[in-house]
Amino acid sequence: MSRLSWIDTPDALSGLCDRVRQHDAVALDTEFVWERTYYPGLGLVQVGLGGDDLHLVDTVALEGQMAPLGDVLADPSVVKVLHDATQDLQILARATGGRPTNVFDTQRAGGFVGQTATASLQDLVEWAVGIRLEKGETRSNWLQRPLSESQAEYAADDVRYLLDVYRKLRGQAQERGRADWLRDEMARYDDPELYDENDPHDAVDRVKVRGVGRMSGQQRAVLRAAAAWRETEARALDRTRRMVLPDDALGAVANRPPRTDADLAKLGLTDRQRGRYGDALLAAVADGLDAEPERAERRGRPGPEDQRRAARLLVAQGFLAGRCESEDIDVAMVASKSQLSDIVEAGPDAVPDAFPGWRYAFVGRDLEALLRGRLAVRLDGPDGWPVAEGEG
Repeated sequence: MSRLSWIDTPDALSGLCDRVRQHDAVALDTEFVWERTYYPGLGLVQVGLGGDDLHLVDTVALEGQMAPLGDVLADPSVVKVLHDATQDLQILARATGGRPTNVFDTQRAGGFVGQTATASLQDLVEWAVGIRLEKGETRSNWLQRPLSESQAEYAADDVRYLLDVYRKLRGQAQERGRADWLRDEMARYDDPELYDENDPHDAVDRVKVRGVGRMSGQQRAVLRAAAAWRETEARALDRTRRMVLPDDALGAVANRPPRTDADLAKLGLTDRQRGRYGDALLAAVADGLDAEPERAERRGRPGPEDQRRAARLLVAQGFLAGRCESEDIDVAMVASKSQLSDIVEAGPDAVPDAFPGWRYAFVGRDLEALLRGRLAVRLDGPDGWPVAEGEG
């Protein structure tokens, strides 16, 4: 069992962060609770400096005094190594006020060296150092105190071998001539927009209600406006969206847009909900009714254009799968099916923007030529993968 350093005072955190800056890389992870709040409740930050040099930062005891760790996040001279980094970085940025720079995501890096870009930390640790991590505290309450010894050890394991994984991934990428691609990919975490709040008007994509496909364009506009109102309210209260108003209630509001408190009552909203949210919700509905109707989903049997688009997508998917397989790159690193579908529908002129950086050199240039009809796709032998041939 390792000896863990427990960081629960501002002075201890400052001292740890001074030590971190003496290293070229630091392993980071978070433990949080996310059940009844809009934002994850950060309970612990794990810091690893190699081997058993492990530290647990008690964010509950520090009560928001996390600025020194924010300075580390923003320090470009130290590589911040995390696994599946996006959510942890967003939580840390909000908790510390620091905007992350010089990040290395071991999960995404795996996609460049023959691993999957969705590999678990357990799998990568076993691949890199031959040790299988135990995962026995996944449902812990990380806000309770004191934490048990098993909780502390579980948390420490998440950063114990992370720098070993980082160094092996970086070395493998160098051997395969993909170090520049890897740096290009990791630069995505330097983008400040990654740590900004999402536009509330995009929250409609999270709403799960039956019959959306049958809604009129105006009803869809009302649904978007109501979902945006709920998102803003949930943020302000730091409560889950459902605790403000459940999805089925939003669906009812969109299907039968209310104009009065009595209308809200008919839709099933309680006295408490109407008293707390009624005026603001009615104002959001009015905005939706005044907005331009949104395009309704096309229903019915696919027409010739739909079938042509589907056939083009299948060809592009085959080309992409074949290229990624032959180069031992996880296809998930390049584009999802929905992203590829959008690109095929938009046409070849959209490819350079959709495949920036290493992706354009790897596959984008040939995909653009394929969509222009200048490349063909054939099977590489009777049992082979699709490959492109022709003049790009």
